[in-house]
Amino acid sequence: MACAKRSAHYYFPLVNFLAHLVLSGPDDADRLFGNFAAEAVRGRAAVAAYPPAVQRGIRLHRLIDSFTDAHPVVRRSTARLRAAGLGKWAGVAADVGYDHLLARDFARYHYNPAEPLPAFAQRMYALIEDRRAELPERLQHMFEHMRQHDWLTGYAYPLGLERSLLGLSRRVPGAAVLATGAAAFLTELPAYEADFAEFWPELQAAVQAAD
Repeated sequence: MACAKRSAHYYFPLVNFLAHLVLSGPDDADRLFGNFAAEAVRGRAAVAAYPPAVQRGIRLHRLIDSFTDAHPVVRRSTARLRAAGLGKWAGVAADVGYDHLLARDFARYHYNPAEPLPAFAQRMYALIEDRRAELPERLQHMFEHMRQHDWLTGYAYPLGLERSLLGLSRRVPGAAVLATGAAAFLTELPAYEADFAEFWPELQAAVQAAD
C-alpha cells in the first residue's frame, strides 16, 4: 500500500486532502500549511528550509500517513479493494474513499460541527492561497485546480469520488485501474462506512497524542 501511495503522490500529491486539513486543527495556520505542503517537500534540506512551525505540520503529515498505512482497519479496507481488482492501488482508492465519507458526513467528523463543508473548504483555500508562493512549484499548480474546481466540497458526492479516482487513473502511469475504484468502493459502501467510523476516532486520538 505505501509504495503505491508514494508512487501516486509523486505525480498527484496528497490524494486525501480533506483528512489532512481537518486533522491540522482549528488554531494553527503554520501547522496546516505544513501538513498540506508536506507530500511535495522532499528531503531534509527542503524540510529545513521551512520555519519550525511549518516543519511541525510536515511531521504531522508523516505521522498521519504512517498511522493510516499501518492501521488494521485501513488494511481491512484495502484488502477488500484489492479483492475487487484494485491491486497495488487499493490504498489510494481507500484514501480517496475515506475522504468521500469524511466530506459526506462532515458535521459528524469535523472538529467544529457548526461549520459546514463549503465554508470549511473556502477557509482552507484562503489560508493556503495567502502562502501559495511558499508551496513547492508543482503543488502550486495543483492547488490552483483544486481551488478553481472546489475539490474539497466535491468529495462529498459519489460523482466527486468518481472524478477524483478517474483523474488519478489518467495522470499516474500504470494506475488505469483506479478508474474502477469508485464503483468498487460504492458497491460495498456499508462496509467502508463501518471501517471509517471505527478508524477516524483512533486517527484523531493519535494526532492529539502527538501534540
